[in-house]
Amino acid sequence: MQTSGKINLPKGKRVAVNIGVDFDGPSVWMGMYNQESPAYMARGEFGAEVAAPRVLKLLDKYNIKTSWCIPGHTVDTFPEITKSVVDHGHEIVHHGYAHENITPLTYEEEEKIMTMGLESLANLGVKPRGYRSPAWNYSPNTLSILEKYGFEYDSSLMGNDLYPYRPRPVEVHHDKANVFGPDSQLLEIPVSWLLDDFPTQEFAPGMADGLQSVSGVYDRWKAIFDYACDHEEGACFVLTTHPQTIGRGHMIVELEKLIQYMDSRGAWFATLAEIHDNFEQDK
Repeated sequence: MQTSGKINLPKGKRVAVNIGVDFDGPSVWMGMYNQESPAYMARGEFGAEVAAPRVLKLLDKYNIKTSWCIPGHTVDTFPEITKSVVDHGHEIVHHGYAHENITPLTYEEEEKIMTMGLESLANLGVKPRGYRSPAWNYSPNTLSILEKYGFEYDSSLMGNDLYPYRPRPVEVHHDKANVFGPDSQLLEIPVSWLLDDFPTQEFAPGMADGLQSVSGVYDRWKAIFDYACDHEEGACFVLTTHPQTIGRGHMIVELEKLIQYMDSRGAWFATLAEIHDNFEQDK
């Protein structure tokens, strides 16, 4: 049975909210879509040069500290901007090197990407406590690599929606039941495609449809938050945004409206590390 637990919330708060920022820059187009043209690189450049400062400004306005999941490639390509994220007091989370698909890699290949990302973050003066896999996928080796390098939490999996839990290795069978291994000491702070801005908004011909109604996205995010407020205790709401997406004028207006709404209902805006530190495992 899955081992989960609740968040010890500050007095008067109803839900822990993390507004995560996956600062992929151009690497998302390189790693997920195999696109390296100047046109796609420009979209990543917009995310770094134009949109990231907008997001930082909005978070400053509401005095929100949150978690920026940054590939090493972004750190190396835009060192001044990523340093600005650190200077604003946000948590930095390991997010691969060039937003690679790690699922087909050998242990050695995946470990090399891990160390490359760590080296880039070290150049920022950062030793990350947490990890988020590119494209929210795992190989059979990912969990053991995270444990080897001493990560305290991961935020990539979807075995729960509103509560952190202990992830387990799984042995997959098609002719009998899957077999779960022992709980990891790592804490999983779950994500969801339903709470991600990128799939509904980004358009790439033949690869991603995007361009969906922004009001529909807002309504979905609000409804999930309201459910957590009204029906759950000690829950967390983990939103995933990308500067090149959420930093567009029409999107950042909706994000600000959501921040105001969640604050009015008792949101505790927290980093992923703060959620980890306030987790109480069920007995």
